[in-house]
Amino acid sequence: YFQFVQQWPPTNCRVRIKRPCSNPRPLQYFTIHGLWPSNYSNPTKPSNCAGSQFNFTKVISWPDVESGNDTKFWEGEWNKHGTCSERILNQMQYFQRSQAMWKSHNITEILKNASIVPHPTQTWTYADIVAPIQTATKRTPLLRCKWDKKNQLLHEVVF
Repeated sequence: YFQFVQQWPPTNCRVRIKRPCSNPRPLQYFTIHGLWPSNYSNPTKPSNCAGSQFNFTKVISWPDVESGNDTKFWEGEWNKHGTCSERILNQMQYFQRSQAMWKSHNITEILKNASIVPHPTQTWTYADIVAPIQTATKRTPLLRCKWDKKNQLLHEVVF
């Protein structure tokens, strides 16, 4: 099976310690982190498999929210995860599938329609966030959060 992972750029940039994000105002919508081959019998995800070389002309765009180097980000995702999917998805299909899933699972819009929008003082529970996503997609997502001083910030939504 595959894990489709979307990330919230403001959290990604806020919790970076080594290097701040290159864009001073991160994107305000969920972006694709990746489509990761997974295996129920082995909890560690396969990565860095032998496979075809990355070809950026086959990519359907998704942004690198950290350094702004989209091509390098896509290449890293392909080399780490995509190469492990080649028996099922070739490079073009891998990126097309990721883009199609991003469009059909528009987390930003789903949460906005449930009146869940970024706010400096408003907080939500895990269940508050999962419920509208589950209703809209008919799938139960996994939420990954990161700590910022004393608060947990939504970082990724995984299907």
